[in-house]
Amino acid sequence: MLPKLPKVWSEFEYPWESIGSFVPNSLGTTWQMAGWTWTRLPFIRQQVTRALHTDAQNPSSTSHALSLIRSQPNQYVIACIAGHKYLLASKDLLTVPRLNDVRVGDVLSLSQIHEVGSREYILRGRPVIPTNQVSVEATVVEHTKGKMEHIFKKKRRKGYERTIPHKQTYTRLRIGPIHISSVFIE
Repeated sequence: MLPKLPKVWSEFEYPWESIGSFVPNSLGTTWQMAGWTWTRLPFIRQQVTRALHTDAQNPSSTSHALSLIRSQPNQYVIACIAGHKYLLASKDLLTVPRLNDVRVGDVLSLSQIHEVGSREYILRGRPVIPTNQVSVEATVVEHTKGKMEHIFKKKRRKGYERTIPHKQTYTRLRIGPIHISSVFIE
């Protein structure tokens, strides 16, 4: 014998219809029960508008988009350093896994920039933005180590236990200003 399944209420078969009042209206369905009022609103797609302080300009070309981003007070980039993507702004201090081929004071030019933007506008590359349009430099500040971590190894029933101390090495980079070119050649 099959187990008795609970009753599934359909859209028009609410258990509280017999107890309270049920009023369909243009906003949705409203019902009242025991002094409480509930409203079930249909899913409405709302159009998102820009903030009131902006003039909604849609750039017509890449050079116009770059000039709009340059006109904003603060810019950011998403760049790839040592195989990882980072969101960077000027004067940021970034800690990355150790870069072995650089010394303190070296200046790195970030060549893989995936996105440049400001508060109001964004320009994404496919997959990267060419270096003649946007350039960012990073200066190596120091090579450092992280906190001491203890790695514990054990083999059960063999009496083998080892505690291995380890400090991960890192490189710290200071991000320079973001240079956005004023002339774009396609």
